[in-house]
Amino acid sequence: MTLQHFMNEAISPWMREDGPDSDIVLSTRIRLARNFAQYSYPIMADEADLNHISDFIQQAYEHQSFQDYHDFAFIPIRDLTPIERRVLVEKHLISPHLAERNQTSAVLISKNEQVSIMVNEEDHLRIQLYSPGFQLTHVLKKVFELDDWLEEKIDYAFDEKRGYLTGCPTNVGTGMRASVMMHLPALSWTQQINRMIPAINQLGLVVRGIYGEGSEATGNIFQISNQITLGKSEEDIVEDLESVVRELIEHERKARNHIMEKSATRLEDRVYRSYGVLAYGRIIESNEAAKCLSDVRLGIDLDIIENVSRHILNELMVLTQPGFLQQYARKNLRPDERDVLRASLIRERMQLET
Repeated sequence: MTLQHFMNEAISPWMREDGPDSDIVLSTRIRLARNFAQYSYPIMADEADLNHISDFIQQAYEHQSFQDYHDFAFIPIRDLTPIERRVLVEKHLISPHLAERNQTSAVLISKNEQVSIMVNEEDHLRIQLYSPGFQLTHVLKKVFELDDWLEEKIDYAFDEKRGYLTGCPTNVGTGMRASVMMHLPALSWTQQINRMIPAINQLGLVVRGIYGEGSEATGNIFQISNQITLGKSEEDIVEDLESVVRELIEHERKARNHIMEKSATRLEDRVYRSYGVLAYGRIIESNEAAKCLSDVRLGIDLDIIENVSRHILNELMVLTQPGFLQQYARKNLRPDERDVLRASLIRERMQLET
């Protein structure tokens, strides 16, 4: 498996599948922070030790397979161009923090892109596993199995009292971050989401944008994840998150029904205007594209628009990002050039669907 495999397609193979509640929940992810017992954490370790870790991961796991996750590719960050790094961030295969590192950092990615293991980020390993739709319990089971497979060859830093030891104190304990990516246009439109976010935060959860900490919720896409990692089991954390997400799903569905009942014409007008921008626009900047894609996806989910797949919208959400546009063009582009290319690619993709 080569780097080009991950660069060629905007959408990961698993994102073409539907999962439970996939009209509202785009994806479920669980990430585990793990460290080697015999080495200092990346923030303190010297380059030689970090190189030992990177070399070990490459030798032990490159081209290996585990269950449904085949032919792991090992990609050193130092070998990537700035655009290639940005594409992997846009596809959620690496974090923005890993993209800024170079000499000793790497990522191990399965062929179907459902698993990526970041090496020498804030911790020695950041293991993440994705599934489509709302599947927290299933993903927890699969990531436990993946973690056990890795631990057959790795002695993790673990304390009987404190749990897994991590580079950041906020991850000590389970070392787990469970997150659900949700499309909540009706709650945003009715402004209910503004009241819900503070209440969610009080429950030990956090609401972020599509790229996690520090990112904005563009396109009405929100990431809901746990903040607490110590003092609760992984199962309890997932149960708490699952309860809140189910509440959000219910509120979003009620809000959609309310809008359809009370403001159907306004909703249809908004959806079709956004569809027109995507289908015929010549210049589209990224925030406008995200808004229009959100509107059209809602229109598809409510059967206002037919014969367009929501998977096309998933693809366009990545395809229209700055990194992927420049990867497609094979050169650096000014913002205005990206806006023109973005509009062209969206028009082309929409026409293929109709």
